[in-house]
Amino acid sequence: MQYNVKIEAFEGPLDLLLHLINRLEIDIYDIPVAKITEQYLMYIHAMKELQLDVASEYLVMAATLLAIKSKMLLPKHEEELVNDFEFEQDDDPRNELVERLIEYKKFKEAASDLKSLEEERGLMYTKPPSDLSEFAREGKSENTDLDISLYDMLGAFQKLLRRKKLQRPMSTKIARQEISIEKRMEEVLNFLKESGKRKSFNELFPESDREHIVVTFLAILELIKRKEIDIEQEQNFAEIYMTARKE
Repeated sequence: MQYNVKIEAFEGPLDLLLHLINRLEIDIYDIPVAKITEQYLMYIHAMKELQLDVASEYLVMAATLLAIKSKMLLPKHEEELVNDFEFEQDDDPRNELVERLIEYKKFKEAASDLKSLEEERGLMYTKPPSDLSEFAREGKSENTDLDISLYDMLGAFQKLLRRKKLQRPMSTKIARQEISIEKRMEEVLNFLKESGKRKSFNELFPESDREHIVVTFLAILELIKRKEIDIEQEQNFAEIYMTARKE
């Protein structure tokens, strides 16, 4: 079973690194390579668990992080420390990566500013104002305090995999049963509609079977993409909740 998911938030390895730096509140000029490498590899592992094609650029960045980590672990002789003290900053193996991240961040912020200007310009019309009150959309306003990205969903999925692995019995026999993503989407949506209230991310994974977990996660992503369910998170690292969107 292969299923390709393309989401705009997925912009490459540098975007993933910036996401981790922001979430972990790390100083971009003093990156703890060991910690950031561990988190980065966890996300790569989650992508592979979903049977997604991990682009070569993500693997190249993983290799780069491991190489930097290895260089920083190498011991340095005392004489070299004394002679090269003035050039210590220039010899930092993280410098090139930091420069790339800063440059990428500048372009990303510039793109965001240009997008805002585009949206602002799109609100300008040359025709006289019209009364559009009859077309006003009624209903509760959507909660936009937090922007839940694909990386947040991958992080929740990785935690779910670890929890299911710990709860899995030592030995068991499982009868293989194929389930399609479309069928699972229908089941998840019906479950949310029948409950009539929000459900936590973990409640949508009743089975411990790996294939069932992966199909359920992909079904949730597709429902979010089709705007059939809403997701909310009260604060960073908190539980993610799902509700069926009212028609």
